[in-house]
Amino acid sequence: MRDLVAAEWRKIWAGRAWWGAAAAAVLMCVMADAGFLQQEFASAPEPSDTREITSTLVQGWFMVELAAAVVAMVAVTREFGNGAISRSVLLSGGRGRLLAAKLIAVTGCGAVFALGAGVLAAASPWVFLAGRAQEPEWTATTTWTLLGVMLVIVVGAVWGALLGLLIRHQVAAILTLLISTWLVGEGLLRLLPEIGRLTIDEAMASVYRGGHEDLLSIPWALVVLAAWILAGTIAARTLFLRRDLP
Repeated sequence: MRDLVAAEWRKIWAGRAWWGAAAAAVLMCVMADAGFLQQEFASAPEPSDTREITSTLVQGWFMVELAAAVVAMVAVTREFGNGAISRSVLLSGGRGRLLAAKLIAVTGCGAVFALGAGVLAAASPWVFLAGRAQEPEWTATTTWTLLGVMLVIVVGAVWGALLGLLIRHQVAAILTLLISTWLVGEGLLRLLPEIGRLTIDEAMASVYRGGHEDLLSIPWALVVLAAWILAGTIAARTLFLRRDLP
């Protein structure tokens, strides 16, 4: 099993998809933090309390979750697209073993993205506030925000892989991920808050302290995330074990 996981791990990092997605995510986070800081100092040139600013700068790195999800999704759907999935099943000794190895590998991939984002997020308040009279104020809230950001990145990678296993087509899977992330969750939260806050994206927002008043409390958001991952795993496993492979 160790060799199988190692093989799936190498597949994730093959090619240029991972660093392209990572670079795009870092750029989005930097632009978001810079825009927030500019807006904040435009409204209050000399804020007396920088605790909230520090936490918000850390929170901005949650967008790395999307990169981790895309990388995991591409790694899964690539084999369906080129027909290599049947060969992988034969070499792995069974569909169940291959599925377990893929999920373990993408969880590790999410952890790598989470650690990288965690380092950059922790450093971002000192980078963006450098040269200003105000200094970062790290609090317990900031710590929990950082941990929440790192957790949703890992969850995002697993969710991306599960969507890839369910949809199988790379373009369709990526479009589904982007539409659900940018439109469905936020749209439902605005129109039907009781339903919208139960979507996986809004549950993630609760964990990294997105700030919306209609979001779930963090304990309930963790329960919702676990439910989504469990349901996705069951559905992906059932489909992968029973449906014909290309």
